[in-house]
Parts: sequence; C-alpha cells; structure tokens
Amino acid sequence: MRAALVAGETSGDLLAGLLLDGLKQRWPDLQSAGIGGPQMAKRGFDAWWAHDKLSVHGFGWEVLRRYREIVGIRKQLKVRLLQDHPDIFIGVDAPDFNLDLEADLKAQGIKTVHFVCPSIWAWRPERVEKIKRSVDHVLCIFPFEPALLAAHGIAATYVGHPLAKVIPMQPDRPAARAMLGLAPDACVVAVLPGSRESEVAHLAFTFFQAVALIKHAQPAIKFIVPAVPSLKAKIDSAARAAGVLDVVQVLSGQSHTALAACDVTLIASGTATLEAALFKRPMVIAYRMGTLSWQIMRRKKLQPWVGLPNILCSDFVVPELLQDAATPRALANEVLHWLSAMTNQPEKIRALEQRFSVLHTELLRDTPTLAAQAIAQVLHA
Repeated sequence: MRAALVAGETSGDLLAGLLLDGLKQRWPDLQSAGIGGPQMAKRGFDAWWAHDKLSVHGFGWEVLRRYREIVGIRKQLKVRLLQDHPDIFIGVDAPDFNLDLEADLKAQGIKTVHFVCPSIWAWRPERVEKIKRSVDHVLCIFPFEPALLAAHGIAATYVGHPLAKVIPMQPDRPAARAMLGLAPDACVVAVLPGSRESEVAHLAFTFFQAVALIKHAQPAIKFIVPAVPSLKAKIDSAARAAGVLDVVQVLSGQSHTALAACDVTLIASGTATLEAALFKRPMVIAYRMGTLSWQIMRRKKLQPWVGLPNILCSDFVVPELLQDAATPRALANEVLHWLSAMTNQPEKIRALEQRFSVLHTELLRDTPTLAAQAIAQVLHA
C-alpha cells in the first residue's frame, strides 16, 4: 500500500500523524511520502518537503511573497506523484494547495481523498464545485458536514475530530501544573499567539501588552506561553518589547500541557481554540491580519462567529475580539472578566465546562479506524 500525503502546518501534521496510525493498522506494509512534519515522520513518513513550507496566512502580500516557492513545490510534487502513481493521495487540510493538486491527480486516475472539509459553511461557499471536481471522498471532522457535501453530490464520511481522542475528557490539571513547576493553587493564564510566523507577527506584541495590563491588575498571576520551537525567538522578542519577558514563562511546544494547566487562555483563532475547548478552558479569542486580508475575509464570512468553539456551539460562548477590536485593553479586560467569574460567578464557569464536555462527546470517535475504513472503500470502488 503506497499513500502520498500533503499536510501543511502544525495542526495538519498532527491530524495526518493520527491518520497514518489508522492506515498502518489496516495496511502494516504501508509506504507513505510527500509533504509533512515531525508527527508524520514518527510514523515512518518520508517527507520530501517539510510541512512548514506551506505555512501561509491571509491574502495579499502575505501570500504573494511566498507564491512562487509554493507553486514550484506543487509542480515538482505533481510530476513526482504522476511518475510514482501511488495507490491514493490524501490531502490533509491546506485546501489552497491540495485541491488543485488533487484535481490534477484525479484527472490522471489517482484516487484522491481530502481530510478536513474546507469550511464552505463559514466562508468561500464557491469552493464546493472545486471540491466536487478534485476529490473522490472527503473525511469530515465535524458531524454536520457530510450532509452538506451530500447535497452537492460529494461523498463524505464523518470520522470525528482526532483531537477529541487525544485530549482526555477530564484533563489532569495538577499533573500539568507539576510538569511546568506551577503551584497547585496559582492563578494561571496561558497565552497562545499562534503557530504561524505571520500570526505571531500580528498578535504577539499585542497579547504581551495585554499581559502587562493583566499583571498590573493582578500581580500574582502566572503567565505561560507555549511556543512553536521555530518561533520561540520571535515570541521572546515580542515579550521583551512589551516589557514582560521576565514575567512570562515561554515554553518550547507543550501547548497541551499549558492548556491543561491554565485557568484561562488568551488565544489566537484557529485549531488551538478547539483544543482549549476540549480542555474545558474559558478563553478569549483574538485575531488580526493584514488590512487587505481582513477586508476580503470580512466580505466572504458567512457566519457571525470566527472561533471554532463558538461556531460549533452556534453561540458566542466565549468572546471574540477581531482586528481593530483586539486592543491590549480589551483583551486584558475580557481575561480579567473570566478570572473574576471564577470567584464571583462559578456557575458561569461550570456552564461553560458542561457545554464543552457535550461538544467533546460529539466529536469523540475512533478517527484513525473510521478514516482507514473510508479510504479502503475508496480504493475498492
């Protein structure tokens, strides 16, 4: 069994790693190669290019400055895959890169699967026709997606969200705090300014300005900052510029440990917000991007929510502060509101934890096995 995969960014690498577990269980002699990261490499994946080569953000200049390199990689990969002709190609997220590649491969007789339905329910609904043209099957991580795709004649399977299996239903906060050297009774805020360089560039300094304000209001608070190792220097620099490097504990990775340990998290919109919800943590979601990217995104948005916990709950269960609204003072105030609720409105915290527990149950499936079964059906069709 020879499978080619492309996963972009840290979240795609994690998802693809779990998918490879299911494939290797069904096909022990699996050979896998393409574009991926360290989680995939642990499963024997042969990375022809590193996953962070596809890490881009927004529109306009953020993408244009990387366009030639990324298109060049896609052309080289297409040539190699058409020569090798794997049994199946699986694109993991990264739809801007993968859908065009999948269309070309499918036209040449290679079976194609896309893992993680592009968020046509949130924005860019015109993508549905490209999905139909590009893939034989979609593996969906949210329960409402297969019916939406079926309405457009696209075969799909709900496989659950892999993170729901990775993250325990009842996280062990004392153990997480012990791992990070935090006192059991400390008040802890986790600060996650993103896993992409462009996200860190837009958010980190503002987040650390908010940290300074929170620290001034409540000096005893401890701040932990899990950083993608390749971005740790930039995060350190932003913390130094905001004057808080000496009051934050910057970690190399360990985002799950930080989320398990914290009381509240200040967090960039993205997959990490779903992780925070599965850890049952109150959060303040923020996002910023270049002005052109923001104008395009705002016009294309189909729902009132941006953060995944709010989208999945169909409600503003946690605050979102986007673009110009994401000021240091506004971010600090929202974090302080959550911290105040822990003392003065414990029922509010319990209600949020219960809602996130229900969400966790809805997303919990044996994703590797279900995904492998769906892929087997595609191969035997």
